[in-house]
Amino acid sequence: MYLIVGLGNPEPEYSMTRHNMGFDVINKLSKKYDIRVEKKKFDALIGSGEIEGEKVILFKPQTFMNESGQALRKVMDFYKLHTSDIIIIYDDIDLPECTVKIRKKGGAGNHNGMKSVVEVLEDLDFARVRIGTGQPEFKELLISHVIGKMSEEQYKVLEPAIDKATLATIDIIKYGVDKAMNLNN
Repeated sequence: MYLIVGLGNPEPEYSMTRHNMGFDVINKLSKKYDIRVEKKKFDALIGSGEIEGEKVILFKPQTFMNESGQALRKVMDFYKLHTSDIIIIYDDIDLPECTVKIRKKGGAGNHNGMKSVVEVLEDLDFARVRIGTGQPEFKELLISHVIGKMSEEQYKVLEPAIDKATLATIDIIKYGVDKAMNLNN
């Protein structure tokens, strides 16, 4: 079983923001595989089903980005999951816009949601799908860059990356993280 976690802030208020790219991928997977992500449990919206013959839980923490690890810990403890069972999907300002990268382990970088996840899990060995959103022109604009609403035009620029991240997540499930990295990075 895989726990597929999209990082983001509660919708609809934070829809169409760069920080909600993880939620956007969960929403695409939900639609593609007809898995309703509506049940409120573990401080998250959750849904279960199958992707490519594998049982999955789609998971959108509702704790706000900076506390994502708290919700993740609850669901992992309940289902007795290991870090090898999870895939975390999130936005990354350190990658160029529209770039998608899979990593099988590593640190949190500058991402506060990932810092929360790493702190709570006390482990760096889990798959992640990173969606590049690029840096703002000036550092002072960082907060508005990640949580500011995008225009339809700006969002359309990032949609191909959301689609690619969705396919990368499916590849991890179908082929394992190593082969998925070779196919997608």
